[in-house]
Amino acid sequence: MNFLKVLSRIKPLGFWHLVKLVVPHVMFLWPTYHATKTCMQLSDEHFGRKHYQNGQANAFRHALWNVLITKYCAKSAKAITKALNWTKKITDWHEETFFSKELPMKMDYHNNAVGRNLVKEHPQWPQVAFVQKLLSLSDKAIKINSETDLNQYKNQLVFITNDD
Repeated sequence: MNFLKVLSRIKPLGFWHLVKLVVPHVMFLWPTYHATKTCMQLSDEHFGRKHYQNGQANAFRHALWNVLITKYCAKSAKAITKALNWTKKITDWHEETFFSKELPMKMDYHNNAVGRNLVKEHPQWPQVAFVQKLLSLSDKAIKINSETDLNQYKNQLVFITNDD
């Protein structure tokens, strides 16, 4: 992951929002970066490049990303609630800054929440348990379209296109 390349894609307003978001939470920067890097490595390991598409692999990556940010930041915060709040803020910012298509954003927000909910339910699980659970959930992920009511799939991963 090339940090400078990512920063270069941020529009000025998005960058300003990032600064306002980060300043009160500076202690979460390194854990967030580390979680993101680990998430990408694990996603590559399990799915190759498929996690860049809108399939089950992408659903896995988004949920895992939220799990790892929360878990890594909770060590610094010494409070899961603060870490969960940060994770929601930073991943919401990411979706709003880098993407604009409605259905993929809806899918990503949903899968992000699945990851955070999993940490809320099992804060003591080690990383490997979350990976295994999310791999299982990605195998059972639900294909959605613009008409889908995601409220009925609260604890399930969702996707738009098959990973084939």
